[in-house]
Amino acid sequence: MEEGVWVKDEARNPTGSFKARGMTTAVTMAKHFGARALVAPSAGNAAGALAAYGADVHLVPGTIADAGAYLRAHGPKDAFDVSTLREPYRIEGKKTMAYELFEQLGGELPEVIIYPTGGGTGLVGMWKAFQEMDALGWLRPGAVKPKLVSVQAEGCAPVVKGFAEGAEKTVPWPSPRTTAYGLRVPSPIGGFVCLRAIRETRGTGVTVSEETIGAATRALARRSGIDVCPEGGAAWAALDQLRHNGFIGARDRVVIFNTGTGLKYR
Repeated sequence: MEEGVWVKDEARNPTGSFKARGMTTAVTMAKHFGARALVAPSAGNAAGALAAYGADVHLVPGTIADAGAYLRAHGPKDAFDVSTLREPYRIEGKKTMAYELFEQLGGELPEVIIYPTGGGTGLVGMWKAFQEMDALGWLRPGAVKPKLVSVQAEGCAPVVKGFAEGAEKTVPWPSPRTTAYGLRVPSPIGGFVCLRAIRETRGTGVTVSEETIGAATRALARRSGIDVCPEGGAAWAALDQLRHNGFIGARDRVVIFNTGTGLKYR
């Protein structure tokens, strides 16, 4: 890779994506509190993470929003819903991405984190972890927390749109379209928290085209040997934009997230 640029490869998690982090915490705590069955809508990765504990899968046409509506109308009434931000523990699991970065970089954090954003729990979880590190006194006095960059597809970008317009919350994206299915989340429940996280870290939002996503996915895979997913390709594509517009400086250390394995797209 380039000097000062790292890729954090979440494909190495047990179910092939970063969703394994949050789901293991959610399942563990749900069992602790006595839940006997769990349910969740998913574009793929969260379902794969939950299915590792046993699953009955129903295919629903449309987006994750349609899957959520179907679940609430037709799902088992005795099951606990572990959807994004409908319980508190998936966020706690996602925090481990930030804590690992701190450990892997020798007790420091990068200046910029480029993160492909669908529901946004990964972004929010890391933001929460940075605040905890500061409160614990782990960060150097005066150390600046990483700028969080939300990357979305041009065909579904509610967070980036909300950021650009100065909005306090996101609005549903009409007719969402992207082949990076983890980014096809038209109504992120935590959209308002994502916007706050981006602004408070002096971050930004970037959209990338479908053509660019495909080309960047292949380019990063060739360059790194990582099995890159389209969402990771979107994040890699955003790097050039951010350098070109001056958001990323020559000395900035940058971490790009590949949130899952490309194997699931074959």
